[in-house]
Amino acid sequence: MDSSPTFTVRARGPLAIFTRPELKVERVSYPVMTPSAARGLLEAILWKPAIRWRIERIKVLNEIKFTAFRRNEINNKAVAPKASVIKEGGAMTPYYADEDRAQRNTVALKDVDYVIEAHFEMTANAGPEENLKKFTEMFLRRLEKGQHFHHPYLGCRECAADVTIAEHAATPIESNEDLGIMLWDIDFGKNNRPRFFHARLRDGVLEVPMNPDATLQSSLTGGAS
Repeated sequence: MDSSPTFTVRARGPLAIFTRPELKVERVSYPVMTPSAARGLLEAILWKPAIRWRIERIKVLNEIKFTAFRRNEINNKAVAPKASVIKEGGAMTPYYADEDRAQRNTVALKDVDYVIEAHFEMTANAGPEENLKKFTEMFLRRLEKGQHFHHPYLGCRECAADVTIAEHAATPIESNEDLGIMLWDIDFGKNNRPRFFHARLRDGVLEVPMNPDATLQSSLTGGAS
């Protein structure tokens, strides 16, 4: 499969929330950016059906620090009207967000700074005039000019990210930590299956496997160190 060169992108911001799925009601962040969050950040700069982003590694540049606060969130989502109501008219169930709010605790990361190393691969949806060179130049141009489809964010949309080219070799923190089971990404398809991997921070660097299932199997059998 054709793949691009590795891009080195720096992303930082005052707050980040990479929500652990087992603690979703009251949000608690993973201690490090997840690969799926990194992919979403790069897709905010450039996404096309012809390419698929692959995260190689994430370098943590700032000390991992948490902060806690409370936020107002809604309990339910607004339900779209039935097709018959849209087509023929009729009564719709109103939804008022102000009447459906609840305060929930959030444990977020503060003052985060990452270097993301990633590449993209061409997919079966690529057209005859779409190629690696075209999208490589397009991504670098958009990154340099600060262009994006929507503002890049760090886990949650309210956690805006400042994204630039990582021009200088930044030194990761001196941290070695077993991060446990972390979300790798979602297999978007019929079932939108989440996939996980055994994450480890070595000298401030999170290596992202191409096959997350192998790391889980190794961890379960005691083969990983």
